[in-house]
Amino acid sequence: MREERDRTVRIAMWSGPRNLSTALMRSFEHRSDTVVIDEPLYAHYLAATGLDHPMSDEIIAAGPSDLDEAIAACLAPVDARVSYQKHMAHHLLPTMDRGWLDGIDHHFLLLRHPARVLASYTRKRGGIVTVSDLGLPQQLELLDRLAVPLVIDSDDFLLDPRGYLEAMCARAGIDFDDGMLSWPTGARPSDGVWGVHWYDAVMASTGFGAPAPDSTDRRSLPAELRDVLEEAMALYERLAAARLILA
Repeated sequence: MREERDRTVRIAMWSGPRNLSTALMRSFEHRSDTVVIDEPLYAHYLAATGLDHPMSDEIIAAGPSDLDEAIAACLAPVDARVSYQKHMAHHLLPTMDRGWLDGIDHHFLLLRHPARVLASYTRKRGGIVTVSDLGLPQQLELLDRLAVPLVIDSDDFLLDPRGYLEAMCARAGIDFDDGMLSWPTGARPSDGVWGVHWYDAVMASTGFGAPAPDSTDRRSLPAELRDVLEEAMALYERLAAARLILA
């Protein structure tokens, strides 16, 4: 029993872009028993696709760009009770073998309304955005493939951060820590090199904020994104139907 309690618990959080994923990484990193890994598949994703993301060259150089090395990093032994991995769902390319996912103890899916994601993501990234860029097909695949992953919507979470963090910890079999609710401002050594482009809001934060004002009206998006939103909503609604709703 002691050996089981002392074994590292691996948690993978699969999110779309412009969600709460970095804030949740901060939250878990502020536990004394946890190490975090920031988007370990990103360098391989860019090297394999050739996509032009902000700081692509720097990200690939920082690596690991080799898929086997990236997966090994996710499964490698760590000197901590908890290994928390922040993943972008769209980094799961169709050609990737999925067998390594079974080496992760707990998979969580983090959702956000596609209209909110599109409005924020296109401001930061630019260029053409597809439903796959939002990670929704990949999240739906994970929902169907994995044994009852925990699904959380970011708007629900922000109404009750403590409640949802307690539920996440309970699912993972670890104790909730009050320190998960706040953290110091600034960058972290664990941040990916891309943090200087993407993490400005989180670096200025000290905790979880309130839900954003409603921005889910498709008319608020440019016309070229409305078809993407319509396709994304069909997937999002299937995922949201499985989300955890606290009483």
